[in-house]
Formats: sequence, C-alpha cells, structure tokens
Amino acid sequence: MPSLSSPHIALIAGLGATVCISALALLSQHSPGALWLMAPFGATMVIMFALPNSPLAHPRNIIGGHLLTSLVGLCLLYGLGVSPLTLGLGVGIALMLMMLTKTTHPPAGANPLLIMLTGQHWDFLLTPVLSGSVLIVLFGCLYHRWVSHQPYVGFQKT
Repeated sequence: MPSLSSPHIALIAGLGATVCISALALLSQHSPGALWLMAPFGATMVIMFALPNSPLAHPRNIIGGHLLTSLVGLCLLYGLGVSPLTLGLGVGIALMLMMLTKTTHPPAGANPLLIMLTGQHWDFLLTPVLSGSVLIVLFGCLYHRWVSHQPYVGFQKT
C-alpha cells in the first residue's frame, strides 16, 4: 500500500473531499431552507479521505459523533444559554460522551461551539448534521470501493 504522502494517494483523497463537499454545497444551494453543509464537515473530510482505515472514520463515529455533540450544543444553548462556561462545558461534555459511547470523531468536537455561537435551532440535528453525515459516509463507502481502492473501516466488521 502506498504511503499517505504519496502524490497519487494525496490526489485521490483531495478529489474525494472536493467532490463530497461540492455535492453537499450543491444540495444546500438547491434545497431552499435546508442546510447540508457545516464547517466541521471539512475536518471530517480529512479523516474520511486521508485516513479511511482509522477507527475515527467508522460510520458510527462520523454519524454518532456529529449527532451526539450537536445534541449537547443544542441542550446547553436552550437550557443554559451561551457563556464562557457553557461553551467550555459543551466541548467537555461532548468529548466525554463521545469517549463513553465509542463514537469519538475529533471534528465533531467543534459542533457545540458552532451551534451555540450561531444560535442554531433543533432542526439543525436533521439538516445538516444527520443528513450530511449520512451522505458523507455513503459517499465515502462508494468512493473508497470504486475510486480510491483504499481500505475503508466502514466495510469492516467491528
């Protein structure tokens, strides 16, 4: 297997990230009132396409990590409001829950901050969080099977 620093592997990973994010952006553009994209998904691309065999790229981690941390952000936003303490609690609680549920996905650690600082609503859990993360996993599975031919942890039994 070629090294991650191989120009060929880097090009294939960059292409996958480009197509995936562009597709989510197009969906957002053509779905009035529905977001399909959020900034932490950019960091998810690094794990999905550059490190597809990492446990952090497992579908459970991508989908579960984003959902769980977003729920934490929303609960704190509507339960306690936004303050330096609740911003810190959001990230700390999200990290703790991802570790306890075995859904650790580092990009998802940004979700409580994003949600609390931008004042998102509960529907943010469906779009972009759930819908976007599911599409990323589906696209990643297909991309790694048919284009990159890199082993993807999503194909392996846990």
